[in-house]
Amino acid sequence: MSPHTPSDSTRDPGGGAFLPEAPAIVPSRAAGGAVIVSAEGEVEELGAEAALALIEREPVMLVHAGFTARRIARGRPFGAPGPHVLDLMELFAFAHPAAPCLPTPDGLARALGLDAGATPESQAIMLHKAAAQMLARLQDRSLPDRPSAARTAFRMAEGGWAWGPGVVAALADALGRDGRPPASRGFDIWNELPEWEEQAPRPPAGSQPVSEAEARKRLAELAGAGAERREGQADFAAAAAFAFGPREAAGAPNVVIAEAGTGIGKTIGYIAPASLWATRNKGTVWISTYTKNLQRQLDQELSRLYPDPSEKAEKTVIRKGRENYLCLLNFAELADRAALSGGATAIGLVARWAKASRDGDMVGGDFPAWLGARLGGTTGRTGLTDRRGECVYTACPHYRKCFIERAIRKARRADIVVANHALVMRQAALDRVMGEIATARPADTAGGAEDEAPSGREARSRFVFDEGHHIFDAADSAFSASISGIETAELRRWVRGAEGQRGRRGRGLDERIGDLVGGDELAEEALAAALSAAAALPGPGWTARLNDGSPRGAAEKFLALVRQQVHARAEDNDSPFSLEADTDPPVDGLASAASELDAALARLVAPLRRVAERLRARLDDEAEDLDSATRIRMDAAARGLDRRARILIPSWRAMLASLGTVTPAEFVDWFSIERIFGREGDVGMHRHWRDPTIPFANAVIEPAHGVLITSATLRDRLIDETEDDEGWETAEIRTGAAHLALPARRAFMASPFDYDKQVRIFVVRDVARDDLAQVAAAYRELFRASGGGALGLFTAIHRLRAVHERIVVPLEEAGLTLYAQHVDALDTGTLVDVFRAEEHSCLLGTDAVRDGVDVPGDALRMIVFDRVPWPRPDILHKARREVFGKTRYDDMLTRLRLKQAFGRLIRRSTDRGVFVALDSRLPTRLTSAFPPGVAIHRVGLAEAIAETRRFLGDALAPGQTRL
Repeated sequence: MSPHTPSDSTRDPGGGAFLPEAPAIVPSRAAGGAVIVSAEGEVEELGAEAALALIEREPVMLVHAGFTARRIARGRPFGAPGPHVLDLMELFAFAHPAAPCLPTPDGLARALGLDAGATPESQAIMLHKAAAQMLARLQDRSLPDRPSAARTAFRMAEGGWAWGPGVVAALADALGRDGRPPASRGFDIWNELPEWEEQAPRPPAGSQPVSEAEARKRLAELAGAGAERREGQADFAAAAAFAFGPREAAGAPNVVIAEAGTGIGKTIGYIAPASLWATRNKGTVWISTYTKNLQRQLDQELSRLYPDPSEKAEKTVIRKGRENYLCLLNFAELADRAALSGGATAIGLVARWAKASRDGDMVGGDFPAWLGARLGGTTGRTGLTDRRGECVYTACPHYRKCFIERAIRKARRADIVVANHALVMRQAALDRVMGEIATARPADTAGGAEDEAPSGREARSRFVFDEGHHIFDAADSAFSASISGIETAELRRWVRGAEGQRGRRGRGLDERIGDLVGGDELAEEALAAALSAAAALPGPGWTARLNDGSPRGAAEKFLALVRQQVHARAEDNDSPFSLEADTDPPVDGLASAASELDAALARLVAPLRRVAERLRARLDDEAEDLDSATRIRMDAAARGLDRRARILIPSWRAMLASLGTVTPAEFVDWFSIERIFGREGDVGMHRHWRDPTIPFANAVIEPAHGVLITSATLRDRLIDETEDDEGWETAEIRTGAAHLALPARRAFMASPFDYDKQVRIFVVRDVARDDLAQVAAAYRELFRASGGGALGLFTAIHRLRAVHERIVVPLEEAGLTLYAQHVDALDTGTLVDVFRAEEHSCLLGTDAVRDGVDVPGDALRMIVFDRVPWPRPDILHKARREVFGKTRYDDMLTRLRLKQAFGRLIRRSTDRGVFVALDSRLPTRLTSAFPPGVAIHRVGLAEAIAETRRFLGDALAPGQTRL
C-alpha cells in the first residue's frame, strides 16, 4: 500500500476526509488512569498500567502524547508513546499553522471553538469532533495554499506520520493528476517565501521633545474616550516624557528611573511618549524587556497604538538575536535527511509553521513550543537556528528570504522595536571593545552580521528598559567571560567545521570564506595557519577524555587540571549539583598549562586578525569592482573574525594571565564544573564584574540620548522606612544610574490597589522546612483550601519534585489539576499559559516561574513559598557582598525576590489573594518587601488553612466542599 493511501482503519466523518477508527484517550481525574471513548462512542475506564500500555502499543487519539502519558502515569515509569499515536497537537499544527493552542484537551477545544465539557468522558468525545473538524478544514477547497499543504503531507506520510493517510486523503485533489508531488517538493518552503527588499537608510532622527502635557494627552488617546482616568498612569507617562527630551551634552543622557507599582499600567504609560517621539522625530525607540511574557504583552498593547495590522507590521517589530530565528539553510539540510532519520513529521510541521509565521521566531514567537522537543538537541531548536555564527550571508541561496535579515531591516525603519536586555547589552558589549567599524556603505553591510544589532545611530538614541530590576543580572551575563570546554570546542568548530563527525553539521572557515580569500596568498596562508592553530582546542570526544584522564592538546590539558582543582577543593564533591572552587592557589601544573594554552591562543589570534585585515584591504582596494553581495559577505566575515580575535580570545588570555597572580580588583574569577542531572557537562574558568552595571552604564546608557528604566520592584524599602522617596539607593545601584555623570530623575507611582482588603499574608510557624513530608502536606492542604489557582514556589528543583510526587494524586482526586516545572513535558511558558487558562489548577515552579507569571483574576489567588529565597552563597555572591554591604546585600536581594513574587498575586482591583511563607525563619526585617500597612500573620498551619478558606470564600473548584 502506498503511504498516501488511506488504510482500512479510516472512515469518512461526513465531509469526505478520512478519520482513523481509533479510540480517544484522556487522563482520568479522581480515579487515576484514563478514560477512552471508541470511534463508535463507547466509554471505558482504564487503570494507569493498561492506559500506558495502550498508548505505547496501539493507535490512540490524544492531545500531546508525552504530556498525556506523564499525567496518566503520575510518577510511574512508562515507555515512550509510539509513532502510531494520533497526536491532535500535530494535526492542529498542520491544519492551523502558527496559530496558538494550549496542549491540553481544554486548550484544543478553545482553539477550535468546541465545547470540551467538564468530564474526561466529554473531553474524549470532543477529541473525535476536533479531528473531524480539522480534517474537514483541509478538505475544504477554499482553504488557501492547499497544494503546498498536500505536498508537505505526502512527504510526512512517507516518513510514517500517523495522521498522514487521513490528511493526504483530505488533500488528494490538490496533489494533481499523478497523486504525488515531484521528488524535490514537499519541505521546500524557501521556494514559496517572499523576498525582502532593501530600502534607503533612514535619515537621522530629530530632537523635538515630548512635553508632560503631550504625553498625558497621547495616553488619553490610546486609552480611548470611555476609559476610566487613572491618575497614576498619567503621572507615569508625564514622568517618562523627560527621557524623550533633547540632551544638553554628549555623554549626559536624560535618564528616568521610575518605580510604578502593580496596576499602574506602565506599559501603555511609556508607549504614549515613546510613540509620540518616534512619530514626531522620525526615529526609533527600543523597548527592552527581560521576559518573553512581557514581549508578548507589549505586542498586544501595540495593537492599541496601531489597530491596522498592516500599519503595525510596518512600524513595530519584535527583534531578537540570530539564534532565535529559523535558519532556512539549516532547515534545508535537515529536511534533506528527514525521511532517512525518522524526522519527517517534525520537519513537516516546521515547514507548515514557517510558511505561516509572522517572523520566523522559534523562541517565544508563534512557534509551537511543544514541537521544539521533537526536533532533538538541548533546546529542540538548536539544529534549525544559527547558534554558532556559521551564517554565510549572501553565499546562502536563501539570503533574500532570510527571516533574520528581514527582521533586522524592519528594525532599521520601525518606530518601535521590542527587544530584550540580552540582545541590547550583547551588542553594547561588542561595541564597547570594538567600536563601530565602518568598512562598507550601509546598504552593503550584512544585517547585523553576527553582532545581532542594534548598531549605530538607532541603538544610541532612545531606550526604554522595562523589567528594570533585571538589568543587573542581564548585564552580569552580557559583560562576563568564560573559558570552558563548551566555549573553546565551539570556537574550534567555528574555525575547523564538524571535522567529519557523523550526524553533526558545521561549516568551517574554509567552507564559509575560502572563496573570498582565494588568490590572496597572504590571506590563504593565514587561513591555513588558523585552521592548524585551532587544533589545540578541544576536539570531538573531549568530555570523555577529561573524564578518563587522557586530555589531548593545550586546552584539554588546562581544563583537566581545572577539573582536578574543583574536585579537590569543592566542599561537597559527591553532590549531584554543579561544583565550584577558587582559582588561587592553582594546583601543580595548572599555571604552566595556562601559559601553554595562552601561547596556543596567541597562535590562533594572529592569523584570524590577518585574514580580517586582508578582507578589509580588499574591500578598500576593490571598492569600485566588488558587487554588493560580495561586499556584504566580506564585511560580515571580517566582523565575525574580529569578534573572536579582538574580544573573545583576548578575554580568555587575560583570564589565563591572571592565574597565580592577583585578579584585577573589578573582577571575580572562579573555576566550575557544570552538572546536569548529576552528570558533568562542562568545566571551565569564569570572570564576572563585581558590579556589572559599570560596563552597562558606560556602554549602553552614556552614549544614549534618553533612557527610561522602569519596574514595579526597583527600590528596596527597609522596615523603618515609610516615605515614598526612600530606597532609591538600591534602585540606582542595580540599574547603573549611580555611575552616571548627571543624576537620574526619579519617579514613583504607588499601586492603586487596596492591599489591606485584597490580600492576606501568612508566615507558618509549625512546619519543619527540612521535613519534606510536612512541607508537602502543607502545600496539599493550602492548595485544597484555595480551591486551586495556587502557585507553589521553590528554592530547589529536588524539593519541588519531591513535593510534587507526594501531592499530585490527592490533589487530582480533589479535582485540582497539578502542573509542575521540571516534571511535566512542557516548557515553562506553556505551563504558565495552561495554568492561566484553568482557573482551578495549581502550578509548582522555581525562579523562572516567579518572574514570568502574569495571571490576573481568580486563576492566581494563592502563592506559597517553601523557604525564604536567600541568594545562593556561591563565590560570585561572596565577592559582591563585600562591595554592596554584606548582610544588607543578602537582605536586599531577598526582599526584592519576595516583592517580585508578591507582585504576581494582585493584578486587578477585583483580585483577592493569599501569600504564604512556609518558613518560620522569615525575619521581620524582610517583611518590608510587602506593601505598607498589610499585616503579617505568624500562625500555625491549621489557622492559615482556615483563614484561607474564609478569606477566599467561594473560590473553590466546582463541586468541591470545604475540607
